[in-house]
Amino acid sequence: MKEMPAPSFSDVLRARQVIQAHLPRTPLHRYPALDQLLNAQVYVKHENYQPIGAFKIRGGIYLMSRLAAQRTRGVITASTGNHGQSIAYAATLFGIRAIIAIPERANPVKVEAMRGYGAEIRVHGQDFDDARSYCERVSKEEELRYISSGDEPDLIAGVATQTLEILDERPDIEAVFIPVGGGSGAAGACLVAKTIDARIRVIGVQSAAAPAAYLTWKNRRPTEAAMGTLAEGLATRRPFMLPQQMMWQGLDDFILVEDAELQEGVRLYLEKAKTLAEPAGAAALAAALKLRDQYRGKTIALVLSGGNISSEQLKQILGG
Repeated sequence: MKEMPAPSFSDVLRARQVIQAHLPRTPLHRYPALDQLLNAQVYVKHENYQPIGAFKIRGGIYLMSRLAAQRTRGVITASTGNHGQSIAYAATLFGIRAIIAIPERANPVKVEAMRGYGAEIRVHGQDFDDARSYCERVSKEEELRYISSGDEPDLIAGVATQTLEILDERPDIEAVFIPVGGGSGAAGACLVAKTIDARIRVIGVQSAAAPAAYLTWKNRRPTEAAMGTLAEGLATRRPFMLPQQMMWQGLDDFILVEDAELQEGVRLYLEKAKTLAEPAGAAALAAALKLRDQYRGKTIALVLSGGNISSEQLKQILGG
């Protein structure tokens, strides 16, 4: 795939103009119980309140609005769920055919939603990267526009608007904690935060059971890794290099958390904030707990990136 330029802050501002015509601003709430837990002033960005239950809808709407103007004949992408929902939702919005390749044993809640939004679902492979390879091949055979879930400047510009909303509302935020799967959200957070105020720290979070993005960021070179995390939203075996290049420039820290810590994050969001997070969506809270001594007394934002959790996952996490 040809190298793509990173989006600019001006791209994010243009994306906001498009997105705000289709999506309301998501809440940024503060909860005393989380403040006490973390010994900080904690604001939660509720991307789990999006129509698809996840932040990725922002990137899908902006990208598909631009593809609609190009009169594309159809798109294909790989997803474990939230990205696929985003593309399916936005494709219907702009009248574009969408095919989503998913791995076997994908989250059934997310698969049902993708079908409900009108996408054609194709099951291929054991994991996300198997599905990604399938898409790269089939896009050429069927003359479809392949959409990478990470290496797309317009996707990054779109999802970056979540950080723009955070800092519009709370310019006193000192650190943003954000989950990392492919890295589009973290890359967008770096772009926005460092443009607005270079002192704002951006902390990425990934599962220790799927550390490809973390290792690539640490090693400053593409690094593959095995993945066995329960958080499908954080599960990539191969890194996406456009987000990585942006994170190399702007990410201040990158934290690995265990799956047990993600599960605890889901429980804590239910208990302390009365809100539902999927394991990937609870990653920012899990990392903030690990670093609470470092951020004691600070004003921080936690991106709750998604709430698409199946009943079976929730039962397992809650011990029922």
